Amino acid sequence: MSRVLAFLIMLLLATGCAARPTLDPNLRIQTAVASTLAALPSPTTIHSRTPQPTATPFSLNGLFCEYRFCIGHPPEMPFYDVVAKQNPNSPLASTYENGILAAHTPALFIQLIWQHAPGGSDPTFLIELLLEDGLDTRLGNYETRQINQWNVVFSPITTTASPLLPFGGVAGWMCGDRAFAWKTYTPQGNLAEGLLREAVARFRCE
Repeated sequence: MSRVLAFLIMLLLATGCAARPTLDPNLRIQTAVASTLAALPSPTTIHSRTPQPTATPFSLNGLFCEYRFCIGHPPEMPFYDVVAKQNPNSPLASTYENGILAAHTPALFIQLIWQHAPGGSDPTFLIELLLEDGLDTRLGNYETRQINQWNVVFSPITTTASPLLPFGGVAGWMCGDRAFAWKTYTPQGNLAEGLLREAVARFRCE
């Protein structure tokens, strides 16, 4: 009886082993790849902080990098070199030492200028050059804002340059041996500082 039982057990084991199908190597690889991909963590959504003290409806995913500096801008309105656009053959186009950029849509205007200023510490002289006589009016005194690592001088403005964009702001900061000045015209009075903060938060220079 024990021999018959042992024989049946061996027969069942042999049958069980023979019944297992051989897996296709390609299928095994595909299964392993699928398992690996499924185990990868999902990317974490990065929530951008709302600029303080004002919010802006514009996204600044765009980034301008040229003349050995970078600055943020709305992706739908990239900067262009003002002098080079007006006269492509002009030798006065922007350089490391000085330049002028602009970007605009019907709903927003931004301008950036820079100038070689070795030893300088106060960018207000360049901001004053950016203000249009008879068109731009600064509201109050300049105030300093800490944006990222930069000490930025800022003032809101009103302007008659465009009836659609009667508000705005001007700002300036130093980086290395250069002074930078930034200006915007906006349709509402509470947008300028938010735009400035997002732009300068991505500013880098050599």
